[in-house]
This record gives sequence, C-alpha cells and structure tokens, in this order.
Amino acid sequence: SQYSLKKGLRIFGEPGAEAVTKELKQLHDRGVIEPKFPGELTAEQRRRALSYLMFLKEKRNGDIKGRGCADGRSQRDYMDKSETSSPTVSTEALILSCMIDAKEGRDVATANIPGAFLQTEYNEGDTHVQIEGTMAELLAQIDPKLYRQYITTRPNGKSVLYAKTMKAMYGSLNASLLLWTTLL
Repeated sequence: SQYSLKKGLRIFGEPGAEAVTKELKQLHDRGVIEPKFPGELTAEQRRRALSYLMFLKEKRNGDIKGRGCADGRSQRDYMDKSETSSPTVSTEALILSCMIDAKEGRDVATANIPGAFLQTEYNEGDTHVQIEGTMAELLAQIDPKLYRQYITTRPNGKSVLYAKTMKAMYGSLNASLLLWTTLL
C-alpha cells in the first residue's frame, strides 16, 4: 500500500522521514528546483504553483520508499494538450512486438533511467512548486543556508517554500514530453 506523507510518517516513523529526505535530496542534488521568496513571484505564479506531494510505501524487502511528485492536475486549465502529450505505444502494438520477439527467440532487455524526469532540463520557464509543512522543513535540513531563508509561514501556521522548476518533475503534465524530446 501507498500512504500519504502524514499517514506514512505516522506508520513508518523515522525510516519514513529518512525516505522523504532521500527523495527531497534528489531535487537538491540534481538542481531540480530554485527556491524563491514569495515576493519574487506574482500573485498568479503563486496561485498556479503546483503542490509537491509525497507518498510512502514499504517495498518487498522492507525498505521504505518515498515518492515525490508535483500535483499537475491544475495545469490542465491553462496548458494545451499539444504542449503536454508525448507519443505512447499502444497496448496492442506492445503485445504484438512481444509475440514477435517470442516467436523469433529474440533476446529482450529493459532499462531504467533513475530519476529520468529529474535529469531533463526544463526550458519552458514559468512553472513553480510549493513545498509545504514537514517536507519544507526536511528540505531545509538538507541545505539550511540555501533553503531556510525562503521558508515562510502562512497565516494557518503551515510552513511553505516556493521554488521555480529548473528540470522536469514527476506529475507535471509536460514531463513525459520533455523527456521524450530529450531522448530523441
């Protein structure tokens, strides 16, 4: 099962917090985000800032895995489908290709690119994320000199850090297209 950040931290405790920190460290190490003061963003940019979500799950080997992504659903309101769609193989074509491979006795291999989207430059310009609460505080622990100064407190008492996305981010609508064009 996959759990929200709040529930996952309650269930997994310190190993859950370590998994979240490891996932956030990827954003930091790969230069995915550039922190911004709220005043550096227009009201529209703050309104459109994608929430950064975190989910936790226990892997088969017992390790706890954090999975972070931007909540790109709101991008549907202002991004055209042509800006966000990447070519995708049909299920039928994949099955047919597998059948041919099996019939001809071909060797088949798969590959994984760790953090593939997070390695994809984002030159589109104006996408921002907001990292809230526990995640903002954990991110600040990774590099206090960089992030701490950008964390503000909302009237409801919740910490928030705004950041510009410098690379594609899981969950944003155009991440797959950006990766696909990079691999061409």
